[in-house]
Amino acid sequence: MSALTIAYALLFYAATGMLVVGLALRIRLYLRAPAPLKIPTTPAPTTGSGVALRMAREVLWFESLFKSNKWTWGLGWLFHAALLLVLLRHVRYFQEPVWTPIVLVQFLGTYAGFAMAAGLAGLWARRVLVDRVRYISTPSDHLHLALLLAIAGSGLAMRFVAHTDIVALKAFVLGLMRFDWQPLPADPLLLLHLTLVALLMVVFPISKLLHAPGLFFSPTRYQIDNPREARHVAAWAAALDK
Repeated sequence: MSALTIAYALLFYAATGMLVVGLALRIRLYLRAPAPLKIPTTPAPTTGSGVALRMAREVLWFESLFKSNKWTWGLGWLFHAALLLVLLRHVRYFQEPVWTPIVLVQFLGTYAGFAMAAGLAGLWARRVLVDRVRYISTPSDHLHLALLLAIAGSGLAMRFVAHTDIVALKAFVLGLMRFDWQPLPADPLLLLHLTLVALLMVVFPISKLLHAPGLFFSPTRYQIDNPREARHVAAWAAALDK
């Protein structure tokens, strides 16, 4: 067993642990945060099913962003849709045999990498060229975009420029899952790509990238607009009434 294989195996175990624990702690924080007021963003649904439909539109279509800024919505939706296809394409490295839907998405996932990079480039250009967005952008915003763009670029380079041994790579990934470590190819581009992915896993729970779970804990989105029909009592206020 080479030192390289051992180092990257330990790296991904550590990164996975940080990702899972970090997400769990952040979601726990969201769950414990009080919602003292009835503050749905109006016009808002007045029934639970209406809220579910609204959340579905927000998750799948980015409805509020669509109403706010069409350019930002287009770039953001392009990036997220392409990212989903890219992630589905990568599922094949974790399966043996590979499920048929994952096989069918391979072609789309390959070229979705270009759409992902284009969306990221557009979002980064927005932070540089639009005055009001540049004013509120922090160094971390630029670093997050640079990290994601580097991951997309290195992945595309492996696919179309400098190929790696994907059979050996899949054996390495399956070996990590089964605790039966297999040799990792020593291609520099592959090692760069894996290092960047591990870095993303580490910073994800503590960065602005963690906006997807937060959507489901936003009172402006998940609350029913029924302040006239029902009294809203926060958990801490209910405890005081006892």
